[in-house]
Amino acid sequence: MNKSMCGLWKETAAPGDFIYRTDLPVPEAGRGEVLVKVHCAAVCGTDLHIMDWDAWSQKHCKAPMIPGHEMAGDIVAVGPDVKNRKVGDRVSCESHIACGTCYFCTHGLAHICQNVKLFGCNVDGAFAEYVKIPASATFLLNNALSYEAACMFEPMGAGVHGVEAAEPAGKTVLISGCGPIGLTAVSAAKTFGAKLLIACDLFDEKLETARQMGADVTFNSGNCDLAAEVKALTNDIGVDVVIDITGAAPAILADLKCVRAGGRVVGVGLPGKPVALDLANDVFYREVELTGISGRKIWETWEDFAKVMAGPYYKLDQVLGGRYALKDFAQALADIRGGATGKMLLYPGGVTE
Repeated sequence: MNKSMCGLWKETAAPGDFIYRTDLPVPEAGRGEVLVKVHCAAVCGTDLHIMDWDAWSQKHCKAPMIPGHEMAGDIVAVGPDVKNRKVGDRVSCESHIACGTCYFCTHGLAHICQNVKLFGCNVDGAFAEYVKIPASATFLLNNALSYEAACMFEPMGAGVHGVEAAEPAGKTVLISGCGPIGLTAVSAAKTFGAKLLIACDLFDEKLETARQMGADVTFNSGNCDLAAEVKALTNDIGVDVVIDITGAAPAILADLKCVRAGGRVVGVGLPGKPVALDLANDVFYREVELTGISGRKIWETWEDFAKVMAGPYYKLDQVLGGRYALKDFAQALADIRGGATGKMLLYPGGVTE
């Protein structure tokens, strides 16, 4: 193995694009760690925030660093004390690296570990040929699952976790926002038994895809009175549960008008600023339950998503976007900023058919 590798580098704790380098040192797997040869990694909105070095990045990231946290590849080396992973294992990686000892980790809530480290943020990530990570943060892949599909566990897991929190079996469900995560949530809610699945978005082409992935009814929420349409479909009651993917204040306020009294609103999308709610009239008096989700349950959500991928509703080709060699990251970035849809994949070894 070479001693140096290619990778994207965030040089300073300031706004600025990533630098493509070919002289980064190959990391060594330490105690409890594995070294993974990255097959492909997906670009996340978080990576764009790190380039901009916004308030979130300043709080959670440490430069200089290698970004990237949505990936799949092969274990090529194992460190001391690694018992359940071996060279040759195909894996994807959980971006929340839990401590394993805090209250939350010992009570089945490792995804909200109070001492969490963030892969690709304050720990070097996957926009490189090789990456080291604790073996405990790796998920073994079924041999039938492509690396590209495996890259979706981390980002789309948020949508699946939202569906888990919604408990959709036998319920009427509204999913607000039909980007890649919303579309995944549509397929997951349908896979896990939603009785009536309504999807809404501002773009008709996304709604067409939502129908292909399991939505029974769709609405362009920019062209209708969404609450009135939902009430008409539910005998003037409202849906049992809303899963909000948008994080947008107008959508969240509309969600509360669409959910029935005693229903549930699950927040997946993160608002960029505080949202003013009429808690007395829209929540408390109506006994509406509000819940948020963070990341994915480790490893329940991953296993649930594997079931979704194997089902009839999930369509990977509707979720993926372009494919680029890692060295062509600037073109991937330009396409994203130009409005290209879907998850963009980067290949350290180059794109192969």
